[in-house]
Amino acid sequence: MSTKVEIIEIDIAQWDAILRRADANELTKSDCETLWTFRNSYAQLLELLQEKNMSIGRLRKWIFGSQTEKTKDVLGNGDRNSKDSSPQETTTTQTTAETENVEKKPRKGHGRNGADAYTGAEKVAVPHESLQPGDPCPKCEDGTVYETNRPIKLVRLVGQAPIQAKIYKLQKLRCNLCSELFTAKAPTGVGKEKYDATASSMIALLKYGNGMPFYRDEKLQANLGIPLPDSTQWDIVEAKAEKIEPVFAELIRQAANGEVVHNDDSEVKILELMGKRAKRAALEKVALEKAALEATEEPSEKKSKKKSERRGMFTTGIIAIVENRKIALFLSGRQHAGENLKDVLLHRAETLDAPIQMCDALSRNLPGELRTILAHCLLHSRRRFVDVVEQFPAECRYVLESLAVIYRNDADAREQKMSPQERLLHHQKESGPTMEQLHLWLGRQLEDRLVEPNSSLGEAISYMRKHWEQLTLFLRVAGAPLDNNICERMLKLAILNRKNAMFYKTEHGARVGDLFMSLIHTCELCKVNAFDYLTELDRHANELSSCPQNWMPWNYRETVACLRCSCEEQKTVACRVL
Repeated sequence: MSTKVEIIEIDIAQWDAILRRADANELTKSDCETLWTFRNSYAQLLELLQEKNMSIGRLRKWIFGSQTEKTKDVLGNGDRNSKDSSPQETTTTQTTAETENVEKKPRKGHGRNGADAYTGAEKVAVPHESLQPGDPCPKCEDGTVYETNRPIKLVRLVGQAPIQAKIYKLQKLRCNLCSELFTAKAPTGVGKEKYDATASSMIALLKYGNGMPFYRDEKLQANLGIPLPDSTQWDIVEAKAEKIEPVFAELIRQAANGEVVHNDDSEVKILELMGKRAKRAALEKVALEKAALEATEEPSEKKSKKKSERRGMFTTGIIAIVENRKIALFLSGRQHAGENLKDVLLHRAETLDAPIQMCDALSRNLPGELRTILAHCLLHSRRRFVDVVEQFPAECRYVLESLAVIYRNDADAREQKMSPQERLLHHQKESGPTMEQLHLWLGRQLEDRLVEPNSSLGEAISYMRKHWEQLTLFLRVAGAPLDNNICERMLKLAILNRKNAMFYKTEHGARVGDLFMSLIHTCELCKVNAFDYLTELDRHANELSSCPQNWMPWNYRETVACLRCSCEEQKTVACRVL
C-alpha cells in the first residue's frame, strides 16, 4: 500500500468539542475535514490489519516512518538556534549545516553484481567454435586473429539443494563358470564415507552462520528429494566440532593477546540448565562441594554457608583486535561477559601490557581482578539523549551535534588510513575542544540548576559525567575505540540463532554452537570464505591437531599449499616460516 496514513495532532478535549458540535448540528468546515481524515485513516488501518503478514512493528513503521538514531533523523529540521546556545554549540551547528549542504557522492554501481563478484562460482572456459589464435581472419583474409585480454563473461545462476547427493552405480559382473564377482572401481576422488567434508561445512554454515535450524533444513532437503534428518545433521556437525576443537582453543589463546578487546553479552536458553534437571544437577554439585569442604575443615572451623545459585544464562561476545586482525569469540553458559573475558585473558602472555577494554558501564562486564585500560561505549551514553530528544529538543540537539563532530573526525581518520598514534593526535586536535566544551556544558546544566537532576535529561547528563574518563579514552590512549558497535553487531548472530532455534538442549550443544559461530564470524571479519575454511579444517583434521596456529583463517591457505607441495624440503621451510 503506497498511501500513507495522515497523522493529525488532536487531544481528548478537542474531540469532545467536535462531538458536542455534531450533536448540535453546528459542525464547522474544519470539523468535517478532521472527521474525514479520521475516517480515511481508520479504513486504511483496517485494511492493514486484515493482512496476515502485517506485524505490529511493520504497522508502526508504516504509520510513523522508519526510526533511526542518526542525528539528522533524530533532530529533523527544527530550529537550530536556541536562546541558550553556547558559542561551541553555534560552531557545531554551523559545521553540521555545512556538511549537509555538501553534495553527496553518487553511489557506485547499479544494484547488480558483476562477474568478478562471484568468487565462489565455477569458471568454465569456452573456446571459439571455429577459430584459434593465429588463424587467418575470415573477414579480411589478410590478418591473423589473436586472443584478447577481455573475454565476454556470462553469469548463469542455477538452483540446487544446499546438500547435494550423487549415487554411483558400480557395475558388478559374475563369471558363469566359476561364479567369481568383478566390481567396477569407484571414480578417483570418491571416498568411502557417505558425507563429504563439504556437507558438514554447509550444514554448519546454514545453522550457525545463517540461523537456519536443523528441522528447517530437513524440510528443505526433503522438498528437493534429498532427505537429511535433523538428528543426522547434528551428528555430522558434532563430529566435525570434535575434530576442529584445537583450532577454537588456539583462537582463544591468540585473542587473549589482543591490543583491544570488546565484550558484551546477550541472553540464551540452555534446557539442561533450566527446570528440574538444572535443580537436580545443582543439588548434586552443592552436595559434592559440601562433602569435600567438610573433609578438609576441622570441626571447629565449620560454618554454615549458604550458596547462592545463579539462574541467568548468557552468550558472551568478545572481539579481540590482534595486529589489525579481528577475532570473534562466542561463549555461552552461566557466566557473565566479564567472567568469560577473564577466562580468556588468563591465556595472555605475561610480557604484554594490559589491553584496552571496550564495553558498556555494567559492572558485570569487568574481568574481576585482571587489569584492563577501560573504555566505555560513547553510543550508550548518546542513546540516553536520543530517548529524551522530544522532551528536551534544544539541550539534546547540542549534545548530539557535538558527538557528531567526534564521529566525523573518526571517519576522516579511517578514510586517511591513519595509524593509531596519528588518529590520537587528530582527535586531540579536532575533537578535544568540542569534548571540553561539552563537558563544561554538562556541568553547568546541573550546577546552575538549569536541568532537574532527577529528570530523564538530568539522568542522561549525570551518566555521561560519571563515566567521562572512560568515554573519552580515545583522547588519551592510541587505538582506543569510540563505541562497542562491532561487538553488538556480532551478537546479532547469536540472537538470530536464538530467535529461530529457541534454545540449546545441552551445554555441550551450546559449546558446539559457540565453536562454529566463532570460526564463521572470524572468517567474516577477516574477509575469508568460511565454507572453504571449514572444509579444509575437516580435510586436514590430523595435521591441525599438532600445530593449530597454522590453521587460522588468515594463514590456512598457505598451510594447505605447503602440504600440497611435493618437495619435502620446501614443506619443512614453509612450515617453519608459518
